Amino acid sequence: MQERHVKHNFPPVIDKDCEVLILGSVPSVKSVEANFYYGHPQNRFWKILSALFGEDFVLLDDENRIQKRKELLLSHHVALYDSVEECDILGSSDAHIKNVVPSDIASLIEGTKISKIFCNGNTSYKYFVEYNKNLTAQPLPSTSPANAGWSLEKLVEKWRVVLAH
Repeated sequence: MQERHVKHNFPPVIDKDCEVLILGSVPSVKSVEANFYYGHPQNRFWKILSALFGEDFVLLDDENRIQKRKELLLSHHVALYDSVEECDILGSSDAHIKNVVPSDIASLIEGTKISKIFCNGNTSYKYFVEYNKNLTAQPLPSTSPANAGWSLEKLVEKWRVVLAH
């Protein structure tokens, strides 16, 4: 595995009507390649959202899937970004993040209706708490394939709290 420097290279998905913000930690190698969030085919994020909202967020074979995912997120008033704006990381391992430049979450949500913030996994939550003293968030179990101890069904059940906004 090679260490890489990551500077967030795709924008947040957000608009003024968003009520919920979901934060990952930092884009994985596969997400950077895909130029969008949760680009690893084994990451269960899009499957979980599909189950929660009853919409097809997965869109595996659709060439317009990024735009469609953005539209679906916004239609459900869900914003998406990451806790870390820039860092050095070994591969895609959250355990090997260093030299963190945090995302400016307070500025990001200014002018929106966001009242709930959820962190996808403990690393996202760790950096959120460290750098956002005036905001609160709720950690959720990671959708990463590295979190193999959680079945899709268990993840969907825990993530249902996203619907209660």
